[in-house]
Amino acid sequence: MTEEAMLKGCIRNQAAAQQELYYRYSPKMLSVCYRYAKSREDAEDMLQEGFIKIFGQLRQFQNRGALEGWIRKIIVHTCINNLKKNKKFTESVDLIHASGVHIREESIPSIVQAKQVVECIRMLPIGYRTVLNLYAVEGYSHREIATMLDIEESTSRSQYTRAKAMLEDILIKKHILPQYTEKLELAAVNP
Repeated sequence: MTEEAMLKGCIRNQAAAQQELYYRYSPKMLSVCYRYAKSREDAEDMLQEGFIKIFGQLRQFQNRGALEGWIRKIIVHTCINNLKKNKKFTESVDLIHASGVHIREESIPSIVQAKQVVECIRMLPIGYRTVLNLYAVEGYSHREIATMLDIEESTSRSQYTRAKAMLEDILIKKHILPQYTEKLELAAVNP
């Protein structure tokens, strides 16, 4: 089924077209939800809620970009709204060691380790994880994130910096990233 035929069928509430849309995009969108959720069950709930919104708003899709991008945006907003509704985003963690830590952007693990990295990201507190996902993965600016999450732009920046520092520590502890001697020296200078 072509994308155009699928869209027209979905707008006419044809079950086969809706099923096709769901099966075509739900695996990718579940992985998006999983990055924001605490558990697979939460991710599946977010996915279902997102697809309900997608089917309800499909008439608003204007073919001005990729359908997948439009769907992804709705899914991300659904995840954020779910976190805000359940007040899960308000959990905070203080990281004393986060200031003064030099993050190496070039020290990205190989593709083989991608699944391990995703699991390590899921270990971050929900606030850090959410900002990290929105900024580094989804490409939103700190200003956009602040608006979406009802926080200050500086809070978004701070959460992102702390998330990167905490993630680096987790990756080092799990032996996914090597521990650099420069970092140890920096820690000794800034106890």
